[in-house]
Amino acid sequence: MNAAVLGASAKPERYSNQAVVRLMAENHTVFPVNPKLSEIQGIKVYPSLMQVPESLDTVTVYLAPEKSSRLENELLEVKPRRVIFNPGAENPDLMAGLQESGIECIEACTLVLLSTGQF
Repeated sequence: MNAAVLGASAKPERYSNQAVVRLMAENHTVFPVNPKLSEIQGIKVYPSLMQVPESLDTVTVYLAPEKSSRLENELLEVKPRRVIFNPGAENPDLMAGLQESGIECIEACTLVLLSTGQF
């Protein structure tokens, strides 16, 4: 499964970094997205969702609502099957817009979903 981690961090203590590591460990194809980084855990980081070279099944969001709201057009253009809003990244307005376009949105912790086999 192809998954983008929106707001991926190079800091191992950050949940977005742990999500990148865990997704790779479970054999998902991971596309970290952060305009300020070039590499995380030895894999390329993309400056935007629009530059991810493959279609995405899942985008997992680790951005504050004021940042993720600015990415609605990118998310609609990329049109993943689902978007996961992790704790602290909840954005009801963005979720509503994405759901109107047929994108499944859930508020959940990616790490918990992976740990419980629900990802």
